[in-house]
Amino acid sequence: MNMLANGPLKPRYYNEMYDGDGAPHTHYADYAAWLSAKPVEFMLQKQKEADTLYARHGITFAVYGDETGVERSIPFDIIPRVIRPAAWKVISDGCCQRMRALNAFLNDIYHGQDIIRAGIIPAEQIVNNKLFRHEMRGINVPSDVYVHIAGIDIVMVGPDTFYVLEDNLRTPSGVSYMLENRKMMMRLFPELFVRASIAPIDHYTNVLLDNLRAVAPEGVADPTVVLLTPGSYNSAYFEHAFLAQQMGIELVEGQDLFVVDDFAYMRTTHGPQRVHVIYRRIDDDYLDPVAFKPESTLGVRGLFSAYRAGNVTLANAIGTGVADDKSTYKYVPDMIRFYLNQEPILQNVPTYRLSEADDLKYVLANLPELVVKEVQGSGGYGMLVGPAATKVELEAYRARIIGNPAEFIAQPTLALSTCPTFVQSGVAPRHVDLRPYVLSGKKVTLVPGGLTRVALRDGSLVVNSSQGGGTKDTWVMEG
Repeated sequence: MNMLANGPLKPRYYNEMYDGDGAPHTHYADYAAWLSAKPVEFMLQKQKEADTLYARHGITFAVYGDETGVERSIPFDIIPRVIRPAAWKVISDGCCQRMRALNAFLNDIYHGQDIIRAGIIPAEQIVNNKLFRHEMRGINVPSDVYVHIAGIDIVMVGPDTFYVLEDNLRTPSGVSYMLENRKMMMRLFPELFVRASIAPIDHYTNVLLDNLRAVAPEGVADPTVVLLTPGSYNSAYFEHAFLAQQMGIELVEGQDLFVVDDFAYMRTTHGPQRVHVIYRRIDDDYLDPVAFKPESTLGVRGLFSAYRAGNVTLANAIGTGVADDKSTYKYVPDMIRFYLNQEPILQNVPTYRLSEADDLKYVLANLPELVVKEVQGSGGYGMLVGPAATKVELEAYRARIIGNPAEFIAQPTLALSTCPTFVQSGVAPRHVDLRPYVLSGKKVTLVPGGLTRVALRDGSLVVNSSQGGGTKDTWVMEG
């Protein structure tokens, strides 16, 4: 099987599996030897098996804005991504450091606001942010943990060079695909797990449940934990059901819960049952029609009052969005220095805030070379990849920026690493990123792996499943 379709030319992007001469990097050597011995027909058959199994098991996602309402199987690539132990240590240590700082930041801005008074972050960046919840001021949360589950998006541009693209701190999704991808690879290629020391990830839901139980209201010895979903029409409903089943907790909708005297209860066939921790997959605005959007039918009346009284814990906390806003992202390295008195282990991508006149001027003059994102956007929607955009698209986006510069940030176009991927033409390099899932409870941890997302379209830098991306199993090598 020819691994390099274009021969041993020096690649523009760092190829995680092969060097510029077509020889595998050390940590990929065993897998590359195995792969080179397999005929294309064998790999085609395995890919077909994977696609069939995913469809049969209902592992799907829905695309917002797709009027057909059809759910799709997320594309899965059978060639794994392999990460060296030393590289994983940098990623792991950096993600844990970042989460400690972000939790400290959230605790601070809803209490003393020391970082504002120190002049590190402008007050308007916080208090005028649409995602800042003034209702959360002065509320204490268990163990000062606001973000219990985070998805930190990381890209590699060289063998030891990583950047954080964004912090997903509200209701991050995708961890079910991380777990299902591993199950799929173990089913398709059991021999690979015998010959390689691949760190396990199947304990993720045990760690998650332990963390959720650890942040129950004070004095509760045996907390009841539930997962609150918007319902079966939500794009991530498969994941909600999967996680609830794996943790052995109830999957509930808003109508299954109620609040009396600032205590939350679940309706059961045996009568009301007190609920202590809610892993919620509903956005802030829809959690409680009394406190937030009155038209919401997804939430629970009075839930915020019970939360404010300290009788129920919400994971993640209300108001975390202000910390994963893309305009706040720029300040995370300063947060690490301010709260932890440390230098950041993982670097941010240089970021232009278009609300600042000099940044705006630079971005408008260099739009074809930059990536521009909406500050509160997600899923790859509403972004401009300058080098891939047409003149018409560039000018239309320019008009959007000029109309409301504060709604956008811009970044250089990174040379994202590539990983060999099984596509119609055979094995070809495709750009990837990584979303490790960081869990915060009594301590901050993450399982050795994450969701590798891959841009399946040739040349594309957009890895989101909603934009045509797929996923891979991520192997962190042990020892």
